[in-house]
Amino acid sequence: SWVSPPGKSLAMSVIVRPEIPPSRAPELTLVTAVALAETLRDSGVEARIKWPNDVQLGGKKVAGILTELSADTERVHFVILGIGVNLNVPVSEFPPELAELATSILAVRKAPVHRALFTAALLGKLESWLDVWTDEGFAPIRTAWKELSSTLGQEVVVRADGKELRGVAEDIDESGALLLRAGGRLERILSGDVEQLRA
Repeated sequence: SWVSPPGKSLAMSVIVRPEIPPSRAPELTLVTAVALAETLRDSGVEARIKWPNDVQLGGKKVAGILTELSADTERVHFVILGIGVNLNVPVSEFPPELAELATSILAVRKAPVHRALFTAALLGKLESWLDVWTDEGFAPIRTAWKELSSTLGQEVVVRADGKELRGVAEDIDESGALLLRAGGRLERILSGDVEQLRA
């Protein structure tokens, strides 16, 4: 569940209809993450991206992305980009179980952000990055994502499909999958929950 007190955050869905095969749809999560991180940075906070779908401030989650897909075997019909951002939520309003994990723009920069202007800026940034992705493919998205990543170079635990892998997040590949160095082997992770381990 996403905690979103009325009037203090942004929760929205954006529908896109890219002419791509379903295998490329996961790239859209990373496109959205780059646009979101850049919009947050333009708002005066140092946003970083945690693979695959969280955006962080100071190691705490400020935003999340959830993509849902309608497709057949040949093509995507549409993708829904679900975006949630903690804008003006005081830390005191987070439930106790989230207080150590989540944050907001207000909590970090000590000043509120204008919700409508933030939303307009995010949509503009998202449109620009979608244009880049459509015209040039995933490569420029991958480059921008890596520069904004909080995951790469870190020791992490990845939990997926009832399994747990521990290693160093080395890179993302040409499709956005995480490349994890675990036990001397390079594992390709398509999805999962990533916990970044702190020294």
